Amino acid sequence: VNNAYFDAAATGATKAAGELCGEFNQIGPTDAKADLQVPFIQDATTQQVSAIAISAAGPDAIAPALQDAMSRGIKVVGYDSTPAVGAYDVFVNQVDFSGVGVLLAEWACELAPDCAGEIAVLSAAATASNQNAWIELMKETLATDERFANLELVDVVYGDDQPQESTLQAQGLLQTYPDLKVIVAPTTVGVLAAAQVVKQEGAADSVKVTGLGFPNEMREFVKDGTAPVFGLWSVPDLGYLTYHIASQLVDGTITGAEGETFSVPNLGDYTIGADSVVILGPAFRFDESNIDDFDF
Repeated sequence: VNNAYFDAAATGATKAAGELCGEFNQIGPTDAKADLQVPFIQDATTQQVSAIAISAAGPDAIAPALQDAMSRGIKVVGYDSTPAVGAYDVFVNQVDFSGVGVLLAEWACELAPDCAGEIAVLSAAATASNQNAWIELMKETLATDERFANLELVDVVYGDDQPQESTLQAQGLLQTYPDLKVIVAPTTVGVLAAAQVVKQEGAADSVKVTGLGFPNEMREFVKDGTAPVFGLWSVPDLGYLTYHIASQLVDGTITGAEGETFSVPNLGDYTIGADSVVILGPAFRFDESNIDDFDF
């Protein structure tokens, strides 16, 4: 809680709850740690809520608590960062993971002069499954695609999705790697912190920032050249889709089985894929040409 990303998702879930005459409550710890999520899952289970939607700070650590909830008839929807397979009915993935990994590599290449030099990653929690998947796929893309042969990933650091820690980690990257060309932060908290640090240090002429962030938070950094390009999906739509899926699981319209199809107002038609995964849609690219067209 008290995280702009999840607050944005909550606006979409609240909208869906209103449309469906349901109820939505946002609960959770202030730190992105799986062990701190478990008591909230247990409390919701005791209250016999209809469904629990969760972004997993650690996929395996929260699995027993979620499986206990499922055994009691509570539907579980993972979103944003997946719980372990078998510990949810449906996982709502914001985008195709491999696509994000490629985009992060491409944006780093675009911002590094001649697509060459040192780049570093500022991630969220070290246990966040979505962050880890994106980073691994970015590494794979850098290693196997000849376009990126002259980019060197020198470090991956973790800001735990906390502004202060993310700021410290970004400052550390600038100090440790004086030849750094790009900081890639696939987290809304981290990309904002990195952009603020690079600008405050007067390093924007030599170091650029990219990753995943909110247009409203990153607009000034696009326009002043600190973070010329970055991306994200519609986070309110992610919360909206998640609530609708939870509702359809509860009323029996879907079960979470691969191949099931369903529709969501304002978003369209969906098919449940392998491991009961539903993909919201492609990420948006934000740059100077379109940054003023978005408001979230």
